[in-house]
Amino acid sequence: MNSIREHILEAIVAALEPVATAAGAVLARSPPTGITQEQSPALLVFPESDAITQRPNDRVERHLIVRIVAVARATDTERPEVIADRLLVAAHLALFQTENFGGLVLGLHEIECEWDVEDADATAAAIPARYQITYRTLVSDISQKG
Repeated sequence: MNSIREHILEAIVAALEPVATAAGAVLARSPPTGITQEQSPALLVFPESDAITQRPNDRVERHLIVRIVAVARATDTERPEVIADRLLVAAHLALFQTENFGGLVLGLHEIECEWDVEDADATAAAIPARYQITYRTLVSDISQKG
């Protein structure tokens, strides 16, 4: 049996699949290596932390921080940050359209967004956005909603 956290992460990936497919992008969760030029554009999902915020009775309220990164390389007609931004906009919309993820999530909030443009083999851009997801579990069982 998986934790509620894992179910939420699976739901995030499922919500982002149509976005990646529509953009011709690779979708990966916590890839162990960097994205190659051939794998660009890409949409990456990284769970960063999961903190306990409250313990009312036999329930635990938690904040899961997830980083979504849109990665793109320049084309003959578009700058990489334009492609990555468009991918991130679509991902953001998809997350907020499924805001409670089948009743698993109490709240979804965007925390911040950054830009990183690098010169490599071709100009590349990575735009990471961080989201805070609030959810509850039982104190004694993190696989059960609280």
